[in-house]
Amino acid sequence: MPTPASSSGSTAAASSAADSWDPQQYDRFQAERSQPFWDLAGLLQPVDAPRLLDLGCGTGELTAQLHARIGAAETLGIDNSQAMLEQAAQYTAERITFEHGDIATVGAATVGSADIVFSNAAMQWLPDHETVLAGWTTLLRPGGQLAVQVPSNADHPSHVLSAEVATESPFVDAMGGTPPPDPVLGVLKPEQYAVILDRLGFGEQHVRLQVYGHRLDSTADVVEWVKGTSLTRFRTALADDALFDEFVARYRRRLLDCLGEHRPFFYPFKRVLLWGRMT
Repeated sequence: MPTPASSSGSTAAASSAADSWDPQQYDRFQAERSQPFWDLAGLLQPVDAPRLLDLGCGTGELTAQLHARIGAAETLGIDNSQAMLEQAAQYTAERITFEHGDIATVGAATVGSADIVFSNAAMQWLPDHETVLAGWTTLLRPGGQLAVQVPSNADHPSHVLSAEVATESPFVDAMGGTPPPDPVLGVLKPEQYAVILDRLGFGEQHVRLQVYGHRLDSTADVVEWVKGTSLTRFRTALADDALFDEFVARYRRRLLDCLGEHRPFFYPFKRVLLWGRMT
């Protein structure tokens, strides 16, 4: 789910990026984006009426579905994108609430309150994942579970070429000479997450790298995919819609030259899924 703190790098960068999220653009590939969410949810062990904390809840639709699936007693979704939370409001219920906040520094009121801390496609927007995971661990009750999914596709041309275009004029000049880095560059190797979970006291754990194969209508749809996620940082940094459109057009040409124009197009996307239970 998006969140440059989600939807969300420093925390300040995450907060500024939040305003660039477009729920409709993000949900254009809803089926493909939801599959890792449910794969992550499948790692959870049954708990009787758990308290669920969803960090980077995005539009809240999947949060509400997860609440029902696991029979949660109470669910709190947190995101820092107002656009996403406006969509999430429709899923608010007696035991489901959504709040605006920074998932890097979740408030003290939630410490030790959750049976499950869940975060899907959000942690990549935050630096220092070891520190982030340590902080999220404090939110758990004894025996609590942590479940996190992050994209790990920084080496694919869809990511490499956008960073390359960002170093060219007039874009780099409009960004003050320093384009925002790809947040996925901060994602660790699966084995590193396994070591971190062990250090944090998760006696049970499951960590894996999974390749999701997305069959898109065309190569050009890769551009539409990243416009809903990683390109949001350039929309914020450029601060000019016309210039951003020019950026996307150049990026599209570069990507099609690299990958070729195919119908359909198979887009392999790597993700790390990690789960742990405190003992």
